[in-house]
Amino acid sequence: MSAGDILDDLLSVAGPVFANTAPTPALADNEGVTLRGADPVFPTPPRVGELGAAAIAASALAAARLLARRTGVRQRVTVDVDAAAAAMRSWTYLADTAADPRPPGDGPQLFFVTGDDRWIFLHRRAAHHAARQERVLGSGPSDREVAEAVRRWKGAELEEAIVAADACAALVRSHAEWAGHAQAVAVAELPLLTVTKIGDSDPEPAGRGDRPLGGVRVLDVTHVLAGPTCARTLAEHGADVLRIGPGSSGDRNPMQRDTGHGKRSAVLDLKSADGAASLRALAGGADVFSQGYRPGALAGLGFSPAEVAALRPGIVYVSMSAFGTRGPWRDRRGYDSVVQSVSGFCDEVAVDGQPRFLPVSALDYVTGYLAAFGAQVALARRAAEGGSYHVQLSLAQTGRYLAGLPRTMAAERAGAAAELPAARLAELLTETDTPFGRLRHLAPTAIMSATPPRWDRPTVPMDHDSPVWD
Repeated sequence: MSAGDILDDLLSVAGPVFANTAPTPALADNEGVTLRGADPVFPTPPRVGELGAAAIAASALAAARLLARRTGVRQRVTVDVDAAAAAMRSWTYLADTAADPRPPGDGPQLFFVTGDDRWIFLHRRAAHHAARQERVLGSGPSDREVAEAVRRWKGAELEEAIVAADACAALVRSHAEWAGHAQAVAVAELPLLTVTKIGDSDPEPAGRGDRPLGGVRVLDVTHVLAGPTCARTLAEHGADVLRIGPGSSGDRNPMQRDTGHGKRSAVLDLKSADGAASLRALAGGADVFSQGYRPGALAGLGFSPAEVAALRPGIVYVSMSAFGTRGPWRDRRGYDSVVQSVSGFCDEVAVDGQPRFLPVSALDYVTGYLAAFGAQVALARRAAEGGSYHVQLSLAQTGRYLAGLPRTMAAERAGAAAELPAARLAELLTETDTPFGRLRHLAPTAIMSATPPRWDRPTVPMDHDSPVWD
């Protein structure tokens, strides 16, 4: 199965929305797209580069077809598989050009052995999660103290206790064990993503001017990593993106900085009356409302898909979650690392029995690019027939799709390096002056012949802008 085959599969989600709009062929036909290269880019069995390339190409092709439908301008889309593989760990390339290299070290220990000799992943890089875990364990913060406390628990019981304490833990499972889990069974019943009409409204143009998404307003109410990647992708095609966060505590986080390219950014306390009122006003002027909080979190504050569609008929509401809309874990918070752990990937790439993560955050990034694709499919439907739409997808659904792809061959992986050659990386990197200083980072991955993707704004601190539309 090639990257082109994966792209065909992804594009089938769009259905006939781009069909019969001369001079543009149907989106389900990937004519006009070139995918160069193949996996393995990095030495890992899952085809992370090819899936990433297909997701990036799907989003770029949707942007190209939106422009073609409006203006008649047609163009070619090209995505290199090695560049896409690098994009699946984009934040790791972000660097302050004036600073010393990052100090060595990988932070706290993440995998521990339980009393029944199971591996468990503890999401300890967020201080509030680590503190909640330590309260459950009755331990101090050191690796040694945590490891000793974990040994007093059975794995499945500790996983549930930590989740009940509003923190993140993930029992490391094999692909086969995960396939038999009730949540995996529920995820298997879901498509990769859905685009559902949830309300009526008059048709509206999908963009204006000479950029595919010129004039499209996007509210980015998300946190790292899939959600901000969705909005960053829409920004590179010309969308006006306003990121809304709860505070400035993440300004030093390289993931947050790297997903901030092309956006303005403001802080709102959505639990306050003023903050909620400001977000309602912003939603009333938006075209896309993208959110990646735990299912039900924003709905509890008055921003469910139905409520936002009532505020703004014609809205495209994008929801990204960890485990999807069905099953016993549908309301559970999670991250790429959590879903990799429970669903078999960390077990698959274990070394000497020690679980490892994939060399890229494919579940996060692919989900983000697919969300941008789904948002554009919904914008095309709104342009053709009107209506409000709900785009839904999850890390677990992306993981299931990746797990179902054929694996790379061991002989091929033996020749793959852990990093791209320096000369190739230099071709993919760019530099931008930002309020944080001059930053070196990956440029947009897709190559488009008529409207090259670009970010018109530098990444900025969370509270850099006022919460209003320009």
